[in-house]
Amino acid sequence: MRLRALLETDALGLRLLGGQDELDRTVRGVMTTDLRDPSRYLSGGELVLTGLAWRRTPEDSEPFVRLLAGAGVAGLAAGEAELGAIPDDLVGACARHRLPLFAVHETVAFASITEYVVRQVSGERAGDLAAVVDRHRRLMTSGPAGGGPEVVLDLLGTDLDMRAWVLSPTGRRIAGAGEPLSTGAGAALAAEHLAATRGGRRAPHRVALGGTTYSLFPVRVPGHAASPGGQAGELRERALSDWLLAVEADAGEWGAPRLDLLQGVTQLIAVERDRRDAARTVRRRLAQEILELVQSGAPPAEIAARLRVAAPVLLPGRGAAPHWQIVVARVDWDGEGEPGSVAQSLLEEILVDPVAAGLESGDRIAVAHTGGEAIALVPMPAPDPTEDEDGDGEGTEATGPGGLQADVLLAAVRDPLTAGLADDGRLTLGVSAPVRSAEGLRGALEEARHARRVAAARPGRVCAAGHHELASHVLLLPFVPDDVRRAFTARLLDPLRDYDRRHRAELVPTLEAFLDCDGSWTRCAARLHLHVNTLRYRVGRIEQLTGRDLSRLEDKLDFFLALRMS
Repeated sequence: MRLRALLETDALGLRLLGGQDELDRTVRGVMTTDLRDPSRYLSGGELVLTGLAWRRTPEDSEPFVRLLAGAGVAGLAAGEAELGAIPDDLVGACARHRLPLFAVHETVAFASITEYVVRQVSGERAGDLAAVVDRHRRLMTSGPAGGGPEVVLDLLGTDLDMRAWVLSPTGRRIAGAGEPLSTGAGAALAAEHLAATRGGRRAPHRVALGGTTYSLFPVRVPGHAASPGGQAGELRERALSDWLLAVEADAGEWGAPRLDLLQGVTQLIAVERDRRDAARTVRRRLAQEILELVQSGAPPAEIAARLRVAAPVLLPGRGAAPHWQIVVARVDWDGEGEPGSVAQSLLEEILVDPVAAGLESGDRIAVAHTGGEAIALVPMPAPDPTEDEDGDGEGTEATGPGGLQADVLLAAVRDPLTAGLADDGRLTLGVSAPVRSAEGLRGALEEARHARRVAAARPGRVCAAGHHELASHVLLLPFVPDDVRRAFTARLLDPLRDYDRRHRAELVPTLEAFLDCDGSWTRCAARLHLHVNTLRYRVGRIEQLTGRDLSRLEDKLDFFLALRMS
């Protein structure tokens, strides 16, 4: 805005005392001060408001005005409440330094002037930024000359003092300006966004987190294919695959121009998302070709040749032949025969390190989609003996000594995905053991599929199982028919549950603790904070009600399985 606009606004009640020829100066901000030397806090273009508390003698005016002029301020507005009329020495100093001087009537609060200036300046900056966003969008639609979403997010921060981040559906940072979000904030915002979207709330979604208000905008890529479930199915699957723009501000306080500006920013980011998805086509095709060879029973030599082609794409710069793991994921929706196709994009996101930021962090992941399943071919560098002098074979926290771990994969994404799946979707995931050659891929695929079926038998919206669980009794439990499971658990546990309801005796928790302690009386009593005699009484009551003997291994095993299946 121009200084001239201040005089044209009657509500501000300003009188010009000098600087008629300088009224076309641009005002870029406002500052209130009574410091004798405020220059360290000035960057140029400010309208400075002062109550004149710094002036003790007429000689103080000259150095004060000289400092303001040297800092490049747009003008000075002095309040009349302290001294009445503005002193002549101040008027003269401003005239000598060609600094426009206004008198502020004692009935006008500095806060009113500040609010007016900030509102005008922010509105003009938003208009300027909208033009930049529009130009940037045109550049990006014709090529990468625009520089990516980071540029526009930087502009939001520098021109509008608005911090913003682009997040994946799991809350991982894709792009951002300034400081990163605090630990866990990205996942929490993604969960709130997915819950609001699945609940049918209109964007932008306003969320309070840790005392800060955020506004969440979906980043929707036009032209994505609809899912088999029709319009409703398409909406819920897009909710799980769309990125989001999180802005540290309350959109409820914005006018239409600023909302339109942020919508333009999301469209710009959508262009980059579309380009990123197109780049993944090559890796998806590689995975699809290898999967078809594996499932068709192709000779290992042919599969190995295809793997040698894939390895440089997925692990550039690695000389050693990698090991491979298979991860299988599936999204099922209640009431539908066909599983959702969103599993492919979800698995690509799950396999990215949750702390890895940026657009290219998923460029070493190849995921195919066939028969309702998303199947990932995950390369792992072959172990280098020179990097493990102890020979203990320990892996990182993310992969562990046996490669990818199912529970670790879902730890950082469980909450947002659960919110996105709401009450009608399920994500199940299975992880194979690592294999060293093409000969092992078919077995790894079947192992991952079997582990996923084990996960599907568990309660919860987001479940996973790994290869290590396939050598346990856990493998058998999911495949026991439901009527057999109910009859078995009812015969053993219903008498104890009925007794607990009538007497508040806690026999079932006591049984669980007793088995967890391997039948040790002292350890179990200590865990339950009971006297050993009280524990013996409860175990005796369990044996009396069920007709079983907890000193016998067979009866212990029956109780253990009944508790696991209940």
